[in-house]
Amino acid sequence: MKERDVCEITCIHSEKTDHVKRELSKTQHLFEVTKLFKALSDETRLKIAYALTLEDELCVCDVAHIVGATTATASHHLRHLRSLGLAKYRKEGKLVYYSLDDDHVKQLIHIAFEHQQEVAERQ
Repeated sequence: MKERDVCEITCIHSEKTDHVKRELSKTQHLFEVTKLFKALSDETRLKIAYALTLEDELCVCDVAHIVGATTATASHHLRHLRSLGLAKYRKEGKLVYYSLDDDHVKQLIHIAFEHQQEVAERQ
């Protein structure tokens, strides 16, 4: 017999649910966090973000080469990451270098990859 992965009866644990609902109502940046995860759900942007965890900064041309895209496409994705506060840039002459905004972003990406590695090992 196949195990069912839903409750067979309705039972609300009010203490837990009330606590969580109170905490969620205090969260002012839920929409911004959602946008962050949406940005990283794109395979090209995740590759770019991961590349920027491996190197402190990369120019747009390097990023394009790494992900196999045009510089216009890479630039578009980098701008998107920057608009969400995940990346920052600096201009040096005719080159533009991107880096991740801070260590929180690096940690988030590393944790995601570590988690996926653990999931793969369990399967």
